[in-house]
Amino acid sequence: MTRPEIQPHDEDTAADSLRGLRARIDELDTQIARLLQERAAASLRVGQTMSGSESAPIFVPHREAEVLANVQGVPGPLDGQAVASIYREILSTSRALQRPTRVAHLGPMATFGHQAAVDRFGSAADLEPCQTHAEVFSAVEKGAADYGLVAFENSTEGPVNEVLDRLVDTPLQICAEVSLPIAHTLLSRSTSLTSIKRVLCHPQTAGQTRLWLAEHLPGVAVLPATSNGKAAELAAQDTTGTVAAVGPRIAGEVYRLNVLADNIQDIAGNVTRFLVLARSASEGATGHDKTAVVFSIRDRVGALRDLAEAFATNAVNLSSIQSRPSKRRAWDYVFFIEMDGHVSEAAVQRALGKAQEHTVFLKVLGSWPVPAD
Repeated sequence: MTRPEIQPHDEDTAADSLRGLRARIDELDTQIARLLQERAAASLRVGQTMSGSESAPIFVPHREAEVLANVQGVPGPLDGQAVASIYREILSTSRALQRPTRVAHLGPMATFGHQAAVDRFGSAADLEPCQTHAEVFSAVEKGAADYGLVAFENSTEGPVNEVLDRLVDTPLQICAEVSLPIAHTLLSRSTSLTSIKRVLCHPQTAGQTRLWLAEHLPGVAVLPATSNGKAAELAAQDTTGTVAAVGPRIAGEVYRLNVLADNIQDIAGNVTRFLVLARSASEGATGHDKTAVVFSIRDRVGALRDLAEAFATNAVNLSSIQSRPSKRRAWDYVFFIEMDGHVSEAAVQRALGKAQEHTVFLKVLGSWPVPAD
């Protein structure tokens, strides 16, 4: 069957239609830019009406959660995640207009810690990579950074014990979280998979992508790097087009590398949850929050059961409980609990008050909005 021949009149009509659509897009872009400027001016006025103190927070998680929920509810062809990603950059720019936001995170650049920081704070934030989680805590505690981003737990590896231990004694409060899918990408200056002779990545990443690399790059040497960010940096310096790096998508953006393959991890669904730390507690409940506490129970039979009942009788759901050695004496443990609800809510306050009767110490680590799916 032959295709119908396109007549000149049809081509003219299509061209006119395309010109009309592009003109409409230009018109909409102008409107969007004008509205963004108006929004920025309003954001500056918000900053001016606040206390004026340098300590006044400009990152307000519960308010940003309200903004995202509002714009994600607007119907259209863009899904909620796409709208949220656009608005995170708008919010990031709005914060930067008021005052630079300094964020310490586990580095170096072009790693998953860097990716999580950008996903939560946007590209307008001043990101400060640290070598260890301890340095992240210290930077925020000493005022060298406004916020810290630390890895809290991984869906396949479990909790990050170093972070749990620091949360016991730090004065910092959890004010937000971000969940990051651990999706590995193969990056190179080359555009052809067949030209790759060496692959660089962190040893842990090599283990997570071993099967994919063996199937798609058989016989290719996989060499260790100190981090995936360093691997991407070395791949960017390669002039032969034979070196690739494995890492997060942001590594390709930072070092301007081509994406040869996406999602090359052997196990799908691997997610790391990061916590945002601040020097002051986040105020304002959204109605969809969680609260974390750490405590040590009294040494008696049934103490842990009685503590759990304090939450159950007040209809407060416990979503997570983890334990760690207290490091104060042998066989003494501290427990970390996450619960549904905000610390300002009456049910949570009643539950915590009752739970305190069964503990040696109990410390609220913070309340924060639950991220939208």
